[in-house]
Amino acid sequence: MSLLRPLLLDVVPTIQQTAALALGRLANYNDDLAEAVVKGDILPQLVYSLAEQNRFYKKAAAFVLRAVGKHSPQLAQAIVDCGALDTLVICLEDFDPGVKEAAAWALGYIARHNAELSQAVVDAGAVPLLVLCIQEPEIALKRIAASALSDISKHSPELAQTVVDAGAIAHLAQMILNPDAKLKRQVLSALSQVAKHSVDLAEMVVEAEIFPVVLTCLKDKDEYVKKNASTLIREIAKHTPELSQLIVNAGGVAAVIDCLGSCKGNIRLPGIMMLGYVAAHSENLAMAVIISKGVPQLSVCLSEEPEDHIKAAAAWALGQIGRHTPEHARAVAVTNTLPVLLSLYMSAESSEDLQVKSKKAIKNILQKCTYLPALEPFLYDAPPNILKHVVGQFSKVLPHDSKARRLFVTSGGLKKVQEIKAEPGSLLQEYINSINNCYPEEIVRYYSPGYSDTLLQRVDSYQPLTN
Repeated sequence: MSLLRPLLLDVVPTIQQTAALALGRLANYNDDLAEAVVKGDILPQLVYSLAEQNRFYKKAAAFVLRAVGKHSPQLAQAIVDCGALDTLVICLEDFDPGVKEAAAWALGYIARHNAELSQAVVDAGAVPLLVLCIQEPEIALKRIAASALSDISKHSPELAQTVVDAGAIAHLAQMILNPDAKLKRQVLSALSQVAKHSVDLAEMVVEAEIFPVVLTCLKDKDEYVKKNASTLIREIAKHTPELSQLIVNAGGVAAVIDCLGSCKGNIRLPGIMMLGYVAAHSENLAMAVIISKGVPQLSVCLSEEPEDHIKAAAAWALGQIGRHTPEHARAVAVTNTLPVLLSLYMSAESSEDLQVKSKKAIKNILQKCTYLPALEPFLYDAPPNILKHVVGQFSKVLPHDSKARRLFVTSGGLKKVQEIKAEPGSLLQEYINSINNCYPEEIVRYYSPGYSDTLLQRVDSYQPLTN
């Protein structure tokens, strides 16, 4: 580093550029080397040259600033402290698209860390110029500028509002159908980072008429275009029932469900969450997810995905669908999801989050489920804290359904209930009493443990009448 520094002032321009490139590559490699660039007092020299030199040198100098700033908020702050932002913003107006790109890239990497750094980039006047950059013909410059706007918007509603006020949304929305996959990724990401903060911001993104065009991105060949499109739809759906309904009306729920079927792993995550958010808002919206065949697809994700955090999201979403009415709960129960949730809850291999979400989903679904064939296996497998909900559901249904009462006897359910050891006076005991009250006393006695022994004792003590 100490050898490279004087070369930044060399009389031969190509040596200056090559020295800057070398420093950039070193700084890019890890944070220790980036730290050395800061400590070696190289930044002020670069910032000075950034304003003075030719376009090749400007690109190299901006590369060094980006390479230093990417590692940590502290290193990015060092770049801000040496006055680099104003100079980088001037470079956004350079005639050469490569210089604009290098400057936008450095600004994005500084803004990415936190709200304070992002605010510093905004205060330097970068946002309107970045919005001009996304309108330039060069694809690479569009990509980097969209990415920088995404990095600025993500931290707070106020920062996102700055990006909106500069007129970014209309220009971003027009690029949703651009054939370049990497550009689409950045555009969708930037729109998501704006929409996520508030209802007002989400509505502004929707008003740019992104539906139904954004749904074509869910069929894109590029996995990350799919993921970012799902994320954008999720960030809009989560805010209000009205926004979710708008997505349903545009065909968004069916499109996300199809997308889940065509991808794997983390690419699925935002789509799974989006279905959960939609279903959580209301009975009708949850029914829309059911009608679009969302439940079987979520069940597949729950069973197939190896990662616990994705299973947990699927469990949560299924719970949100099933928790509304008996009809909703039945739609989830018939896909044989409950036993899978139970085994995930009971498994020692499951993460804590997955256990919590599985348990919550089971309770949400059970408390509405009146579809007895799905409940019956739980009488045998469920731990006590879940068993009480299962027995509770039987105690609600059996008094009103004579066919179910008969089936409950012949299937062995009634016998199983007699074997449950409940604390006297507990809720569970009350439920068991309600079930037993649906049957004649001798039937209940017949199925109680120890009844055959009692009968045998009566045989032993029975004195036959002798003539």
